[in-house]
Amino acid sequence: MKTITFLLVLVLSTSVGAAQQLAVTQLTCEYKSNPAGIDKTSPKLAWQLQSTQRNVVQAAYRILVADDPALLKRDQGNKWDSKKVSSNESIQISYRGSALQNAGRYFWKVMTWDNYGNSSAWSEPASWQMGLEGTAAWANARWIGYEKLPDSLKLIVGIPDRGPKTLPVPKDVMPMLRRSFSVSNSVANATLFITGLGQFEASINGVKIGDHFLDPAWTQFDQEAMYVTFDVTKNLAKGENAIGVLLGNGFHLIPRTRYRKMTNAIGYPKMICRLLIEYRDGSTQNLVSDESWKAARSAITYSSIFGGEDYDARLEQDGWDKPGFDDSGWQQAIEVDGAKALRSQLLEPIKFFETFVPTRTTRLSDSSFVVDLGQNASAIPSITVKGKRGDTIRILPAELLTSSGTANQKATGNPFILQYVLKSDEAESWQPRFTYYGFRYLQVVGAVSKDMTNPAKLPEILEIKGLHMRNSAAKIGDFTCSSELFNKTYKLIDWSIKSNMQSVLTDCPHREKLGWLEQVHLMGNSIRYNYDVVNLLKKTVYDMMKSQTENGLIPEISPEYVKFDWGGEMFRDSPEWGSTGIILPWYLYEWYGEKDLLTEAYPMMQRYINYLATKATNNILTQGLGDWYDLGPKDPGVSQLTTKGVTATAIYHYDLLVLTRAATLLGKTGDANHYKALAAEVSKAFNKEFFNPRTNQYATGSQTSNAMALYMDLVAPNNKEAVVRNLVGDLQKNNNALTAGDIGYRYLLRVLENSGRSDVIYAMNNRSDVPGYGYQLAKGATALTESWQALPTVSNNHLMLGHLMEWFYSGLAGIRQPAGSIAFKKIEIHPEPVGDISFAKTSHQSPYGPIVSGWKIVGNDFELTISIPPNTTATIYLPAKNANQILMNGKPFLAGAKEQRPVLKNGKMLVNVGSGERVLVVKNYKTKR
Repeated sequence: MKTITFLLVLVLSTSVGAAQQLAVTQLTCEYKSNPAGIDKTSPKLAWQLQSTQRNVVQAAYRILVADDPALLKRDQGNKWDSKKVSSNESIQISYRGSALQNAGRYFWKVMTWDNYGNSSAWSEPASWQMGLEGTAAWANARWIGYEKLPDSLKLIVGIPDRGPKTLPVPKDVMPMLRRSFSVSNSVANATLFITGLGQFEASINGVKIGDHFLDPAWTQFDQEAMYVTFDVTKNLAKGENAIGVLLGNGFHLIPRTRYRKMTNAIGYPKMICRLLIEYRDGSTQNLVSDESWKAARSAITYSSIFGGEDYDARLEQDGWDKPGFDDSGWQQAIEVDGAKALRSQLLEPIKFFETFVPTRTTRLSDSSFVVDLGQNASAIPSITVKGKRGDTIRILPAELLTSSGTANQKATGNPFILQYVLKSDEAESWQPRFTYYGFRYLQVVGAVSKDMTNPAKLPEILEIKGLHMRNSAAKIGDFTCSSELFNKTYKLIDWSIKSNMQSVLTDCPHREKLGWLEQVHLMGNSIRYNYDVVNLLKKTVYDMMKSQTENGLIPEISPEYVKFDWGGEMFRDSPEWGSTGIILPWYLYEWYGEKDLLTEAYPMMQRYINYLATKATNNILTQGLGDWYDLGPKDPGVSQLTTKGVTATAIYHYDLLVLTRAATLLGKTGDANHYKALAAEVSKAFNKEFFNPRTNQYATGSQTSNAMALYMDLVAPNNKEAVVRNLVGDLQKNNNALTAGDIGYRYLLRVLENSGRSDVIYAMNNRSDVPGYGYQLAKGATALTESWQALPTVSNNHLMLGHLMEWFYSGLAGIRQPAGSIAFKKIEIHPEPVGDISFAKTSHQSPYGPIVSGWKIVGNDFELTISIPPNTTATIYLPAKNANQILMNGKPFLAGAKEQRPVLKNGKMLVNVGSGERVLVVKNYKTKR
């Protein structure tokens, strides 16, 4: 049922003599704090305001940028002094100073003025370092390796699964590369610019550089590679030093043994680097990768992103990456071909987070046991073992167990094996370097646990644990409520997000590890509420640009490492997937203000919409997968309940609406008019083909059919109420059981929330008796599963279908961005108290600062606590039936000034405030609603 709400225009008085403070904080360059490797000639700067006053709006700012921190300390910006700029903008501020130099370091600070005439002090200084732009900036560095993959063995675009048996098998050497060098003076700064394909780890003087895992980010490797920038000033010592680089295959080469989702061979492992040393006397030194480096085989004897990793500790060469090592027996590195272009890796690196220890250990035999780590997650195992030289241990990770209690990899890629060969009779520790898997259980073969008898004198596992790894995007949102089921559902979805948030948004952390695109736009808001993924999503846009074909198609996966030819083009050409190329750049503009990226992506967007036009018959599209994994009578897969033409054509129409807005924003009036006219034609064709005016249903009347027609603005205004009524009625007739799949479910939730029917969303999801989130939890899932039914025959850690996360933030707790707002400059607080929920609270760190919305039922009253960041305004929705019910900070609104009176206007209550909490109470809420 809908709740009547009130609009309140609130003007808060300011005490003239009160202490007032304005401060500038959270300085970022390209969304990062003190970043290195910036590759934009005019980087974007941003900051946040803090104030002790309410209703604060920035009135002006001044930025200083210097190439010497001493100048900045004297308030001098020799690179840029913006002077005082009258503006309320505090994000997406383009650097407009003199030219920035490759590898140059720059220091900056900001001061601001507000609408009350207050000025801040200068912010604390921040910095950024530039990357390397252009080939010359690499100072003659070369791609080098241990050996070169012959052209006859190359397979740039992968073949699904194992490929034909006639395929030649390339060698599989994981090399170490090293170089000694001398540091002759006192070092001021040292920077390493480096990448290695498929993956690399670098060390200086025996110490690993940084805490990253699986560098570099996955890209279309034949076209470009991402380099990583490390500050290694503290790693260097005066005199002799040594740098070492260990390489793995990653997606650059998939070995032809064990499990593989695809078969490819872009090249053997290789690397390129430049070490820039800046001395305190002003001189510089460069060490670059070339044929003067030495190369040898490492102790990694097998490396596959899909099949696992083998390590023979007997092959270790102690001190290989330290000064003084004798590398006379090593071969010279050779120059090899590399990626056509190098781009700085600005997305957050993959790192390790939670550590899982066994909650239970089960003996399988005298030489095998299984540990339960309690959580299904993307991870690697780490072991400490004691045995004899030459003893071999195998670890089989798995999400589920078989009926006999062994690791079950049937649905997740079999076999995936991690193997370790001991080098001594002392305790040894090991973990894989260049692969990972999704698992909860670890089966150990060839060893015993500490509590097992050991008649065969096998190696003993002294410690075993799981190390969760993911993209290190900061957590910027949180949610909790009174429902234990909803809190568990939040964690269920969050684990699937974390497990699939790598250097691409993967579908699953085991079987495929591929960037299927539909989840990027469908799960985008759910992820953005929780994590600061702007740089990861910007990379996704660039990935799509590189993956787009000559005829304009954007494939379903990006980077496109493989062309799936099952069912013709079905798994390569689905508009619901490829349309991410149009939708994502626009969503990034709405969420972060990314207009420059929208401009860069616009040609890709145009090429894709032109491609779709060539595939349409009378403006109707029918290709693709449709509402993937909906709940029909058959096993999940291709859409069962919704005609594929509905989802494909609806998304086509939505693409045209987005392009109309984008073209208008970019000043391309002719394009905007064209897309608007074509959208009208598509809408007309869609309704002619799918709408039944007698029943007010679309196509089959499925949840997805009606919801997508409504969300994509395909329903005539005079029919909308009837279609919504049908949608709700059909749900209620079916006991509020969901049937929508991967494509339709988000739009079902959006339409219900936008129609004021969060009560229906609650009824659908506050249960465990039918397939859905509660059902998965009841089946023992600890991460979101691929199927609503939590089937053991498919993935049990999958990113798609987690769309309820968005409703937790935007609906139940109520943080939204209204239409037309950019980067949460305007905010809506619109909580939806439903069912027996007695409280809900959420927070989100927006580009302008933290937003908090928390409500609770206290007796018969509804109490809402909010916090709105400076430099923004908010519209608050209260579930009140008359103005006399509403209090703010304990005082009735009607007792205040005229401007404070609740104003009934489309059920809105407008609050224009700065930082700080406000408590709004609706008296007698439970008795009068």
